[in-house]
Amino acid sequence: MVSRIKIKDEIVPMPGYAITVALGGSVLSSFFQEKPFYTSFHIACLYPLIELTESEMIYYCTAIEKNKYKYNYGRQANSTLKDILVPSPNEIPKKIKKITSKIPFNKQPLLKKKSKLNLSKWKPFHYHEIFEIKNGYYNKKPEITENAEIPFIGATEYHNGITGYCTIENIENTHKDERSSEHNINKKIFKGNCVTVSNNGSVGYAFYQTKEFTCSHDINVLYLKNRDWNEYIAMFICSLIELEKFRWAYGRKWRPTRMPTSIIKLPVTKDNAPDWQFMENYVKSLPYSSNL
Repeated sequence: MVSRIKIKDEIVPMPGYAITVALGGSVLSSFFQEKPFYTSFHIACLYPLIELTESEMIYYCTAIEKNKYKYNYGRQANSTLKDILVPSPNEIPKKIKKITSKIPFNKQPLLKKKSKLNLSKWKPFHYHEIFEIKNGYYNKKPEITENAEIPFIGATEYHNGITGYCTIENIENTHKDERSSEHNINKKIFKGNCVTVSNNGSVGYAFYQTKEFTCSHDINVLYLKNRDWNEYIAMFICSLIELEKFRWAYGRKWRPTRMPTSIIKLPVTKDNAPDWQFMENYVKSLPYSSNL
């Protein structure tokens, strides 16, 4: 959803309880629409032929998005969406079918005073001025183990970048070559309270990591200079980073050699320093911020 608008008397909105699928741009990005909506061109609206629960509709959104890899390099899905294979209703996992209730999120913001964005007063910064940028670890992916506790961050746009969980033992014992076998665990584990950005694959997706993790070299790890992250500043910055995804399409990678000289525009104080307090307050003034 891009925004909310008033109903136009002369234009009937699309009925709710549908899945919208992007046919161009972020091809196959799929979302469940519970209520009536307006949509633009290059969006397919899918309505179930049989009765499906909300959780089953969301399951099909995920199933459709799993085919995104087929649409790299500018290919659109206008004529091929109908040919995409998805699971039959009988194949929907039982754990999905058991989900019947909605999570009761608190819509209230943490701050009642609304903060306004005035982009004309923002200032450009090079990434190296704001962030300490670290390379992800160039290694084989450790074995993913059930009930392990250390997240593995990969080049994905889903699940906060987490593609599985590993044990310390598996991380320590996984080596790409003889040289990597000499590295101690401190080279493979990154401290939390940082932002991870994929530089390959799903380039430009940014996620806030609260606890220590391991990752591939397809990830850039960002720590703030001269201060620590918190979840509110991180949400603000991640949104800005992801606005730059379009610059890295068509197989272009955002490796750590390129990122330091990339530009990010930020709100500033009277001294032209990043206005971290404004960023925090802005996110706290948004609906649902009390859930962060």
